Amino acid sequence: MSVAETIERKLTDAFSPTRLEIEDESARHQGHSGWRPGGETHFNVTVVSKAFEGKSRVERQRLVYGVLAEEMAEQVHALALTTRTPAED
Repeated sequence: MSVAETIERKLTDAFSPTRLEIEDESARHQGHSGWRPGGETHFNVTVVSKAFEGKSRVERQRLVYGVLAEEMAEQVHALALTTRTPAED
């Protein structure tokens, strides 16, 4: 399973998002710290979920980072996040 597929599965299981977008931006970071041949090191992720209601931006991002802790420790160098509720989308 690719890193992107793992991210999709974990975020779907954790947040039941109404919208989930995962973009591998690794090619834009070639030669930079954390980049590896084959990509899947730098991602831009948008998660829209009711699970974020009543939570601050920081709390939402901590939840996502918690779900993806293993990937962040082993494979993913950078993760840009947009976290919204359905009402904000």
